Amino acid sequence: MILHPAVVVHGLDHLQGALGPGLPVTILSAPGAALFAGCLWWRALIGHGRAEFPLATFEDILDCADAPGQAMAALRIGQRMLVLDPACPAFTTVRAVAGTLGALVLGSRPAALDLAAAGSAHRLLAWLEGDRTGGVR
Repeated sequence: MILHPAVVVHGLDHLQGALGPGLPVTILSAPGAALFAGCLWWRALIGHGRAEFPLATFEDILDCADAPGQAMAALRIGQRMLVLDPACPAFTTVRAVAGTLGALVLGSRPAALDLAAAGSAHRLLAWLEGDRTGGVR
C-alpha cells in the first residue's frame, strides 16, 4: 500500500493545519496515542476533520504502541489502519483479525512530519508536495 505523505497531529489545531492545504495526506497519531488519548478520542478527532473538510483526501493511522488490547478496541470501533509493535506477542493475531475486517496493521510508523516540532508548520506545504525534507536543505 502506498500512503500519502504522513503528518503527525496532536489535536484539532494540527489536524486543521494538515488538512487546510487541500493536498492528499496521511494523518498519523502521536506514538502510542491509543494508550494515552484512546481510540474513541482519535475517531472523534478524525470525524471532526471529515466533517470540517468533506472534500479532503486523507487516511488516518492510530499508533497503538505495543498494546494489542487497544488495537483490538480500535478495530472494533472502525479504525482501519493502525500501528502495532511487531515484537508484541499478539501482533500476528491482531493483524489476522484486522485482515478479516479489511483493516491494515503496520509494524512501523511511516516517515512523517510532526506538527509539534518547531518550524514544522512552515515546512508542511513542501512536505505534502513531495519534498521529504520538508523544505529543509
